[in-house]
Amino acid sequence: MVLPHTVQASPSVALYYGAAAPLDDLKVFDIVVVDADHGYDPKAYAHTGSQLYGYAAVTEVHPTRPYFQRIPDAWHLGRNADWDSVLIDQSQPEWPVFFADQVIAPMWERGYRGFFLDTLDSYRLASEFDEQHQQQGLIAVITTLHQRFPGIQLILNRGFDILPQLKGQVQMVAAESLFQGWNAASKQYGAVKEEDRNWLLGQLRKARDELGIPVLVIDYVAPQDRAKTRATAQKIQALGFTPWVTDAQLQTIGIGSVEFVPRRIALLYNSSESPALNYAAAQRFLQMPLNHMGYILEYIDVQQPLPGQVYADRFAGAVTWFDGAVPSPLQPALQRWLARHMQSGMPLAAIGHPGFDPNAAWLKLLNLQQVPTSVGLMQISTQHAIMGYESQAFPADRNTYSWRLATPAAPDTIPLIELRDARNQLYVAGAFMPWGGFLYNPYVILNIPGTEHNRWLVDPFAFLQQALRLQQLPVPDVTTENGRRLLLAHIDGDGFPSRAEMPGNRFASDWLLTDVLQKYRIPHTVSVIEGEVAPHGLFPQYSAELEQISRRIFALDHVEIASHSYSHPYLWDRSVRHGLFASDSDAVLQMEIPNYSFDLHREIVGSVEYIRERLAPKGKPVNILLWSGDTAPSAEALEIATRNGILNMNGGDTSITRSNPSLTAVRGHGIHKNGYLQVYAPVTNENIYTNLWQGPYYGFERVIETFELTEEPRRLKAVDIYYHTYSASKTASLNALHRVYRWAMHQPLHPVFASEYIRKVQDFYTLALARKGEGWRIRGNGDLRTLRIPQSWGHIDSTISHGLAGSHTHYQERYVHMTGGHALLHTSAQATQAAVSLVEANARLQAWDATAGSTTFTLKGHVPLEFSLALSHRCKVTANGRLIAAIASRDASPLPIQRFKLPYAAASIQAQCPRA
Repeated sequence: MVLPHTVQASPSVALYYGAAAPLDDLKVFDIVVVDADHGYDPKAYAHTGSQLYGYAAVTEVHPTRPYFQRIPDAWHLGRNADWDSVLIDQSQPEWPVFFADQVIAPMWERGYRGFFLDTLDSYRLASEFDEQHQQQGLIAVITTLHQRFPGIQLILNRGFDILPQLKGQVQMVAAESLFQGWNAASKQYGAVKEEDRNWLLGQLRKARDELGIPVLVIDYVAPQDRAKTRATAQKIQALGFTPWVTDAQLQTIGIGSVEFVPRRIALLYNSSESPALNYAAAQRFLQMPLNHMGYILEYIDVQQPLPGQVYADRFAGAVTWFDGAVPSPLQPALQRWLARHMQSGMPLAAIGHPGFDPNAAWLKLLNLQQVPTSVGLMQISTQHAIMGYESQAFPADRNTYSWRLATPAAPDTIPLIELRDARNQLYVAGAFMPWGGFLYNPYVILNIPGTEHNRWLVDPFAFLQQALRLQQLPVPDVTTENGRRLLLAHIDGDGFPSRAEMPGNRFASDWLLTDVLQKYRIPHTVSVIEGEVAPHGLFPQYSAELEQISRRIFALDHVEIASHSYSHPYLWDRSVRHGLFASDSDAVLQMEIPNYSFDLHREIVGSVEYIRERLAPKGKPVNILLWSGDTAPSAEALEIATRNGILNMNGGDTSITRSNPSLTAVRGHGIHKNGYLQVYAPVTNENIYTNLWQGPYYGFERVIETFELTEEPRRLKAVDIYYHTYSASKTASLNALHRVYRWAMHQPLHPVFASEYIRKVQDFYTLALARKGEGWRIRGNGDLRTLRIPQSWGHIDSTISHGLAGSHTHYQERYVHMTGGHALLHTSAQATQAAVSLVEANARLQAWDATAGSTTFTLKGHVPLEFSLALSHRCKVTANGRLIAAIASRDASPLPIQRFKLPYAAASIQAQCPRA
């Protein structure tokens, strides 16, 4: 259900007074009012398309405000007991200047240009006051602000009596509690009395209709009641006002004239079940399907204190994935947390093991019934169509869980797998339920005996979508730009000093330069290990030659520079080593560089600085670290990289092949640890395909299988040619490299540097979606430029959409091209195509300007340009001012598609089309 589409005469507004406002989410609103004392940066926020406004109470001051002690006692007019604040006498002649200097000026200096002035009518709470003098004082305050701060924007909370005297000085007028309010004395939400609503409606209509001031209405609803929040916003908007419906403390994302759509899924896991989060089952198997559907996992470790209420304002659902029962002392808190969220209406998907032994009360909450333990062999009685996805389920010798669906079954209850024992007793191991859904072992993942391979027994996409009631989104897609699948190549520095087993006794790095990098002129990200090439490293006798090879590689225009650390740590998170290895010596923690002890800052920042100072051409950036070893950095390592402006990538190990054709071998986009993001490489490197470099050394050619299996039937990954320098040391491995490159060169791909891909993944995690009427508002930072929608949604409605250049259909999905970081997407069953639209291109759009008879755009890429346009044959297309001709054409409704190739990597293109 979405808000009705109406023409908005005023901006969308959100108010959030909490200490950690989720600005990445709130940027879907045009104006976000925050408490500036919490340390936000309005200048940095301005690029999001949204503006931060500072909150300022005029007639009340709370004693915690930094300027409170500077207010003379003589200015105190009374108290507001409900909020423990002091009322300020507005008639004091010096108050307007004090308010401007002490309250507004500090925020103005930090970059705030808009302000929400609250409590304008609170002087009426005083036992004695002069109405006229108080109102004249308020007018003086606002007039003073405009004199002191030219261009200031003000939203006034009430102050109806003074509005006629403030012509042109008020951006919006706000009022609270039109339909639903909060009683601060009784601490209760409730409906507003009809007589109070009628009086307020009269004031608001007067402000809007007679004074021409847009109106913001702020109502309060319990945060867990999202349906009432939405219905209240609809009522307000239907009256022609801008709504904001939120909780009483203004610490959740409410619903306004646009509705933020949450993409987060809370994932509860038990950290004691795996040595690090990277190895947890949920992270390995669950994250990819959710990422592909546009959703993000936020991990919650039950070994730590569980967070407070997780509301539907920011979370679309919750998932548990346990391999067994959590420790007994933790079980009561886990059960309470889950029960509270289920009762609030948040969908829950329980996977693997419940985490505890459900008692009678818990089973009743789940709509299940306890039954006797099974006897004899089990037989599968019922199996839903989504079961048997990659392998058939086989009944266990005896059922692990002794319950069945409640009789009669609750509405929306659909069994996924039921079993019967020798007594004909029915058991259930998975079902869709009114509260979500569950699927327990051994019917989730099949472990293939004698291998490390797995198979999904259930369709994870279908299970998650239905159990969590996930709505289809315009998915921010990191695999594609302008309709073409991305291509990147990145090289870990291992083996840089190795001697190639070819004539000449040359270094593998030299072969890499001459036989690969100088031949395939696509973007490459190349790294070195400082300890391998530096004079203070392991090979000082070869350092001069190795550094010179590095400089020659890094001087290539199609190479960007990365570090692969100082000493190549094999284990980045030393706190988990005993979960992986019997001892430190078994772990081989890093290369043994003389007189060196492991130091994260030295590995990350120090190695980057070494490359900048000694190897990189002057002015060429070095700002990428490619993780080494187990590629599972600690949160501390990620923080060091992030705080020093260093991008990071590697890990994930996507390695699906035809001998292991399972989605369990495909990983998600990355992983957060304490808020810091590790970006996974799209696919794994040749080390996996060559059995840890034990042979066959031509094994890397099988990465082509991975590329193909992550393209059909779903495009899950970019094409990433990822390998180590030592692949240039053997004839077989070098030949495999050439085969992989040749395959890639013959595909219609969009080449990018690894840094461009990394930034797309970062954008995926911070991009915000909102419903705006029947359309979608998208706000990202501009690195990620593709939205993927089902073809069943229809065509882009070009008459009301903006920020879009066109689309390309691929495997029943439509890849929509954004022209920047912000867009409004509307679809229509009928084609409403623009006169010119971009179908696909192998380069980035730098600009897009479409008018009635002409469309001008700029493409900038890394290889000679290829692009296709949907436009009439009567249109003339020029590139850099010269007429160009299409090289091929095929008919498509409603306009034919024309394909172009240019011998250069950037061009300004214009399509001029005569009007019909």
